[in-house]
Amino acid sequence: MAAKIPDTEPTVLWSRPESEREGTDLLVLFHGYGANEEDLFGLASMLPPEFTVAAIRAPLPAGAGYSWFPLTASIEYSVDAVKAAADYVLGWLDGVRGTFRSVTLLGFSMGMALATTLARHRPGDFAAVVGLSGFVVDAAGDDYFKDDQLDGTLQLFWGRDQQDPVITPDKVEYSLAWCRSHVKLTKVLYTGMWHGINAQELGHVNEFLTHHVLNK
Repeated sequence: MAAKIPDTEPTVLWSRPESEREGTDLLVLFHGYGANEEDLFGLASMLPPEFTVAAIRAPLPAGAGYSWFPLTASIEYSVDAVKAAADYVLGWLDGVRGTFRSVTLLGFSMGMALATTLARHRPGDFAAVVGLSGFVVDAAGDDYFKDDQLDGTLQLFWGRDQQDPVITPDKVEYSLAWCRSHVKLTKVLYTGMWHGINAQELGHVNEFLTHHVLNK
């Protein structure tokens, strides 16, 4: 069954007031399990200042924070729950995206699973995707995921540590195979980062966003 997502507007933190957003490039941040919109919003000042950054809170309570979809202890999930989370985000995004030049998605951990799900459901809608210490959902052929329409031109950055203790090897293996088949992948491995984000990775993300979004 799909997750019981509340029928309310999401909580969103913005890097600039509404009066200053028109014509800018939107970068939407999706936090990881048990965190909230403030978790990644601290990165806004370390990303290219040309972007308008929006950090959105996941809809389901989880521990001290929130979750995009329920996870088991072995980070298994329901595809229907992932789809419900994606629809929740799109309901908000469709109402705000018209004022922006482009939309790019950045997700950490399960936030990467959501970001890539949005790109798979709406091929051609997004300028680029950034995934940090995360994974891609195994959709098991569900037609919500329009993978056959991804022609390999969508730019995707995936940064991770091979010693990440959270993302299981089967999810890494699936994600890599999916990326190689459907997107133009920039994959960078880091040492000593574990399940996190470090300064070197942020530098690479800045270069990626500048080259593939701002300079287009």
